[in-house]
Amino acid sequence: MYGAIEAGGTKFICAYGTSPADLQVSESIPTTTPKETMRRVAAFFAGRKLKKTGIACFGPLEIAKGRIGKLTPKLEWRGFGIAAAVEKSLGCPVVLDTDVNGAAMGEQLWGSAQASKHFVYVTVGTGIGGGAMIHGQLIHGLLHPEIGHMKVRRFAGDEFRGNCPVHEDCLEGLAAGPAIAERWGVEKAELLPANHPAFPMTAHYLGQMAVNLACAYSAELLILGGGISLRKGMLDMVKQAAHQEMNGYAPLPKIVRPKLGAHAGVLGALALAKGKA
Repeated sequence: MYGAIEAGGTKFICAYGTSPADLQVSESIPTTTPKETMRRVAAFFAGRKLKKTGIACFGPLEIAKGRIGKLTPKLEWRGFGIAAAVEKSLGCPVVLDTDVNGAAMGEQLWGSAQASKHFVYVTVGTGIGGGAMIHGQLIHGLLHPEIGHMKVRRFAGDEFRGNCPVHEDCLEGLAAGPAIAERWGVEKAELLPANHPAFPMTAHYLGQMAVNLACAYSAELLILGGGISLRKGMLDMVKQAAHQEMNGYAPLPKIVRPKLGAHAGVLGALALAKGKA
């Protein structure tokens, strides 16, 4: 039996099992303080004998040190040693990686990337994050890929300053859900109608991202997930923008939707625990 923890910025999802077919999934656990959240995580796993537990966690992460980075917007979680806390609580070895790396692994094992060893998974929602797998291995380096913070050229007429607290007008600061909402003066981007000009603009930025990823990783597949990416017509607009941006210079990856939906993160955590990538 393996444990799996999708540690998100707003909620934790826990599970145990050996595959998607026998996975037992918890109710959503709000991400409050580390002490309270870890208490509820431990309660879910109480009495379960686990071989190993995977944690697919929000970041930035200091993976080698098993802790959440000091620049995470979740102030109470800065520097928190989540790997050691889970290992002590559950009494089993722990594998820690980013939530998007976990989702990428889940898609590679059970979703859209089963036939691919060179792909990038990107989620566009409250933030923008991505995980890249090359030759069947997730990319790690000094930290881990921070795809959401790449710089992009402005859409014509877009004077919004950007809302990333670090870079202002990086990709996330211009194209994530909160940036769209702030630019257009609504509570949530999802409230905008399908034909709103916000979405061609967002597709322009995501098309640039696709070109940057194609040039950097030469990936054969780009899986585009998250609430913004799933808007009606968005995938086609991103493909069109990417082709215009690349201008025939190099092949673009096939751009597809994820197959695992809401369980991509926790299934990725399960894949981490099983050591499949």
